[in-house]
Amino acid sequence: MRHDTDVLILGAGIVGAACAKRLHDAGKRVLVLDSRTPGTGATAACMGHIVTLDDSEAQMRLTVSSRAEWEKLSAELSPDCENMQAGTLWVAADDEEMAAVESKHRYYSEWGVTTEIVDAAGLRRLEPNLRPGLRGALRVPDDRVVYATNCTRWMLRGIDVRPNTKVISLEPGKVRDDQGNEYHAKAVVLCCGAESKQLLPEIPIEPRKGHLSITDRYPDFIRHQIVELGYLKSAHKFTQSSVAFNVQPRPGGQVLIGSSREFAGWDDAINHALLGEMLARAVEYMPGLANLRMIRTWVGFRPATPDKLPLIGAWPGHSGLYIAAGHEGLGITTSLGTAQLLAAEILGDKPPFDPTPYRASRALELSFGKSHA
Repeated sequence: MRHDTDVLILGAGIVGAACAKRLHDAGKRVLVLDSRTPGTGATAACMGHIVTLDDSEAQMRLTVSSRAEWEKLSAELSPDCENMQAGTLWVAADDEEMAAVESKHRYYSEWGVTTEIVDAAGLRRLEPNLRPGLRGALRVPDDRVVYATNCTRWMLRGIDVRPNTKVISLEPGKVRDDQGNEYHAKAVVLCCGAESKQLLPEIPIEPRKGHLSITDRYPDFIRHQIVELGYLKSAHKFTQSSVAFNVQPRPGGQVLIGSSREFAGWDDAINHALLGEMLARAVEYMPGLANLRMIRTWVGFRPATPDKLPLIGAWPGHSGLYIAAGHEGLGITTSLGTAQLLAAEILGDKPPFDPTPYRASRALELSFGKSHA
């Protein structure tokens, strides 16, 4: 059977949902296909942190723009999206990291991002369960936390979504599923995260496995998203594996604990050794975590690109094909900024900021080295 639409979105994770919503709101007929149900892939395996990150100017621009879009949207989100303006604490363990806090504060200010330098005593008042002896932190009060799966489903309201539809072929202007149905559109947008490679083998995206654990309910154990300043060094170095301290409060009083990263293909088994390192790192910063009851651990697969930026826009040599994938651990934050850029290109509108660093065409020059193999 043949189905026709204006825009066909492949992938109903949060990036696909944000792109679908943006184009639907612009008056386009949008059809979304997903091999599962909306928001149950990488989106469901994440922490849901809406954060501004300064590891590169391009990443800062995308996260700042995206967070501003989340702030606009926050009043409309349904209660089950669990939108919390928890803020972020970037914790400094020593004098060197405290100097980095001051540098980060200056840089964020240049971008119009509100931050506050917190000394050791102030940090103890804000988060008394952190270990004594930490030097301080950078507080980013306007960062927030959301329940990404429900945000995804909220964005897809009123849009034609076909779950449990496995696409097996991708051609200019059309795709075909495993039941023999054909879907035709002027624009096809590939938003399948690390699974995008199954439909477009040449795309330079690899799955980067991560673990998360969640505790039982302990109200007020933490109040902010708390991240060690070494997190970016860990997250953006393509080594075999790494861990970093990263904890998040949930509205019901649970504590979400991360994070780990490893290149392990699609192996979804829990790596108990790496999980042990991750939890030990968390307890090192927050000793009281050792007394909390963990009720679940799971893994997910971040879609990583070699230059640590997403691929957004037209795919070269394939008329009508667009990419919105490769967001690694920032898909929740940057979904709305990605949708801005992607929709502007499809609609022929002026982009809200320079799309050059994220253009999908740069993928032809990208490749992974052997450091993660």
